[in-house]
Amino acid sequence: MPKGIGTNIWLRHVAVALGYALAYTLLRHVSFSFWLIFAGCRLGVLLFVPYRYWPALAIGECLALVPHGMACAPEYGWLWGVGYMLPPILFAMPVVRWCRERRRMFPSRNATNINVFLSCTLAVSAIWTAVNMVTFSVMQWPAGAFHYQLRSVVGWYFLGNYIGILTLVPLILFVREELPIADLRQLWAKFSESRLVMDSAFLLVPALVLLVWLVRGASGDVSREARVAMFLPVAWLALRHGWRGAALGGTAASIAVVLTVTGVRDTDTVQALVFIAFTITTMLMLGGRIALLHEGEMREKTDARLALAMAQRNVFMGEMQLRQTSYALEQVSGAIQASYTQLVGRLRGLLPGLDERTYYRQAALTQHQMYRLADSLYPLAWRERGLLAALREGSMPRALDEAGIVYWCDVRDGKLDELPTSVHITLYRLACEAVALACSKRNISHIHVRLRGGSFGGRRWVALCADTRVEYERLSRVRWDDLASALGGSGLGLGAIKDRAAIFRGKVRARSLPGGERLSLMLFEPDLL
Repeated sequence: MPKGIGTNIWLRHVAVALGYALAYTLLRHVSFSFWLIFAGCRLGVLLFVPYRYWPALAIGECLALVPHGMACAPEYGWLWGVGYMLPPILFAMPVVRWCRERRRMFPSRNATNINVFLSCTLAVSAIWTAVNMVTFSVMQWPAGAFHYQLRSVVGWYFLGNYIGILTLVPLILFVREELPIADLRQLWAKFSESRLVMDSAFLLVPALVLLVWLVRGASGDVSREARVAMFLPVAWLALRHGWRGAALGGTAASIAVVLTVTGVRDTDTVQALVFIAFTITTMLMLGGRIALLHEGEMREKTDARLALAMAQRNVFMGEMQLRQTSYALEQVSGAIQASYTQLVGRLRGLLPGLDERTYYRQAALTQHQMYRLADSLYPLAWRERGLLAALREGSMPRALDEAGIVYWCDVRDGKLDELPTSVHITLYRLACEAVALACSKRNISHIHVRLRGGSFGGRRWVALCADTRVEYERLSRVRWDDLASALGGSGLGLGAIKDRAAIFRGKVRARSLPGGERLSLMLFEPDLL
């Protein structure tokens, strides 16, 4: 069966050579001495094409140079023709490979070391300028031809290579990092949601169009100042979006300056391109630093989210261990009751005058204490009917009622059940901590707990508010003994409440009210990692 391009290695090399030759030829027709846009194509393919295709690239460039070299060799000399047809891409290959392999220009698939890229750009621009000058030096000038100053030619070639690379390659780097999507629908969605694309379309392009119009419609100082002002959108995009903004803005600004060219030796345009090249370089360096700081900040935020997620999982695992302990205590309580019954049955035959009621009373008291301990660890009402039942009928409300403190709880959001179990656990523990903190001051007689819920920005939140007040007539009848241990709080105060709430990005606020105090807090639904 015949093999296609994807399976035939030689056909792939031929396709690479012909494709590069075609692209090089097309870009060469829109280039001139101080704006060599094909230099950007040349460096771009060296940066992204695998090494095994580099010989094909050299052959493709040679194919693109041979027709023009053969046509002009009789006029400029065959020595010039041979030098012209030698592909300059060969001389840049060692530098580019060293930057890719040794200097790690691309640390990862979606990252670029801008400083290494700029160093590579400067080096290959100097190399290609030297190659161009060697070819230029052996050129045989026709009689009566205009002789250019060598210094001007060196400057034009270096500027042309350098600005040609900065015009094209940073844009390719931006596309490589930001748009690794094959689906056109997803690609369009990403474009439409990108702030950088929106800023470029509605601010950068109109500003540059206006400046180009000013340059073409004015003359003298106004024209020169309008050309120089084209760096302002580049700087603004770089400060706003990092090096990616500098890449997009630099490409647009470079093209805008070239659109104002009035002649081959347009010194005003050359000066403007020098300024734009300097601006793009500095903005890329500054933008790279800004992007690095932004990535560090995003990494810190990600680490913080991971730490919070781990803390939330640890809280949940701790509560599961408390639940198992509560189950074990209930089983031990039942075993103790059976042991007491068996013990009393054996002692009845040995001690006829035994008062069984005393032993049964002690057994019942021990069993009740163990039940309260198990219920404080993990309320039975919570296991059976959820958070609201635990806050209204669990061990903490019963302990307050037995102590003589008036307590009630109301909820105004029926969707609290949609929150994760870890949030329910934390809400119950925070309610117990808040009540225990209020009771530790021994100056309250009424406690009112309220729960509210809602959503903001697609994330659900829940707020807990505990209000306390005092009636001194009832306060005198409150039984404080053994109340603290029955409430299930840690007794560590407001700091423990803030620490527990912070695990769910919560905020805690305590303030005084007329005749009492209020402690309020808010928790957010955990992030999905």
